[in-house]
Amino acid sequence: MTNKEIAKQFQYLAEIMELHEDNPFKIKTYQNNYLTIRKLPEPLAEMPVEEMGKIKGIGSSTVAAIQEMLASGTMQALRKFEEKTPPGVQEMLHIPGFGPKKIRVIWKELGVETIGELRYACNENRLVELKGFGEKTQEDFRQKLDYFQKSQGKFLFAEIEAASEQLLKQLSGLLPEASISLTGAVRRRSNIVERLEVLVASDQAISQIFDNELLTITNQQENTYFATTKNEIPVTIYHCQLSEFGSKLFRYTAAEAFMKAFLDKFPGIDFKGMSSEAAVFEKAKLPFIAPELRELAWGMETDFGSLVVESDIRGVVHAHSTWSDGLHSLRQMAEHARSLGYAYLGITDHSKSAFYANGLKEDRVVQQWAEIDLLNQEMAPFRIFKGIESDILNDGSLDYPEEILAGFEFVIASVHSNLRMEEEKATQRLLKAIENKFTTILGHPTGRLLLSRQGYPIDHQKIIDACAANGVAIELNANPYRLDLDWSWIPYALKKNLLISINPDAHSTGGMNDIKYGVYSARKGGLSRKNCLSSMELADFEQFISVKK
Repeated sequence: MTNKEIAKQFQYLAEIMELHEDNPFKIKTYQNNYLTIRKLPEPLAEMPVEEMGKIKGIGSSTVAAIQEMLASGTMQALRKFEEKTPPGVQEMLHIPGFGPKKIRVIWKELGVETIGELRYACNENRLVELKGFGEKTQEDFRQKLDYFQKSQGKFLFAEIEAASEQLLKQLSGLLPEASISLTGAVRRRSNIVERLEVLVASDQAISQIFDNELLTITNQQENTYFATTKNEIPVTIYHCQLSEFGSKLFRYTAAEAFMKAFLDKFPGIDFKGMSSEAAVFEKAKLPFIAPELRELAWGMETDFGSLVVESDIRGVVHAHSTWSDGLHSLRQMAEHARSLGYAYLGITDHSKSAFYANGLKEDRVVQQWAEIDLLNQEMAPFRIFKGIESDILNDGSLDYPEEILAGFEFVIASVHSNLRMEEEKATQRLLKAIENKFTTILGHPTGRLLLSRQGYPIDHQKIIDACAANGVAIELNANPYRLDLDWSWIPYALKKNLLISINPDAHSTGGMNDIKYGVYSARKGGLSRKNCLSSMELADFEQFISVKK
């Protein structure tokens, strides 16, 4: 081990001890050990034990700990604290700029135990109410989390979208005569991507794209270049002749499963040397298949017709205000939704059991209804619907007595607590909520946070069947950290004539912009406007929720 590695172990020990509010004298000692050792010019690994003891500030216990690390790579004192600290909380300590005192507050008061849960807590404005926090601190945490997760090798599509568009624009500027397109998982708008992929069709060399600071080439294999952007995002660039642009775009866009199904269906077909992608489909006598559908075999075998687009969405069905944990007032949320061209807003603040999110107790529910009535008189024909995101309690019941639930115009039923469930427990919990006569929409059915937290396991077919039988729609939560229901279950839902509601789960006016990510994911599952609840016109949405009631 190097001196730097040894010093970092002491630093980490001090931080994890501070996290547990352990002996402050020992914490200070280990902090000083870190500062001393990292500055030593001679390697401790090559230093005799007696020489270590002569270093100012290094006592006999520290020497023993150094010897233990040099022999085993760690020390018993550190292992003791690691054993009683959740792995996700330990990971937080490694994020630059995160202090153990604040991490302890988040862990103990919010029950947050993973980086993904912390990031989502920031997104839902949970940190601003904690002692010692505020909007600036929360935003600082969010930015540091963004940087940390981007360095882990996988990216949410939402995180990488802007970088992909910028790269495409820059390459087009450098190669004005070339045909250039994004391809691969980014073009398919996959929920998670590992790299940017770009196809460059040019009859000339393209080496000039590496003659500046735009990209740093790391490897090359024939006509494929591997590089990184200035922000360390991996990039793969495919180069072909202009006459091959369509063929190669088709080839590099398709996921492996889709491509295999295509080749199995058309064995021996020659689709090389085509300058347009449309020509490939014409030769195969297939209708044009949207890039989002080119993931699995059924994307080729099923005619999904016209897929939903963002402009089809007519209402913001899932949104929070300052009545619970939103950043903006009910009026601000409504005015912003109207300014974006939406016809209605379903306000769904958290229910009373969500105490961490300032959930509404019964008296505050009635007060909010009164404000909605006044705003509806003022803002007509725009309409605000009295909704709630009701917690599904541990036994599957909803989070209010029937007389309160009956007063809401619609109810989104969601699980927010006790997430560590086996499949049978989770499925039964959801089934009971779906069968509740007041449930209108099942919210984010697995509770997942992409790249951060696996959803609890459920029997998707049973859940979808139950929703169909009870007239309950399923949410596709458009928050890019969720995108839950997963797009791969949409085809089965469509077979059951189930409505999918693309909902932003907006905790601010800006959160409404997430609708587009829900649309991207919905398209991957073949969703059309007619099967999308939030695409209903105002009167139709009003009719749907009134029939359910």
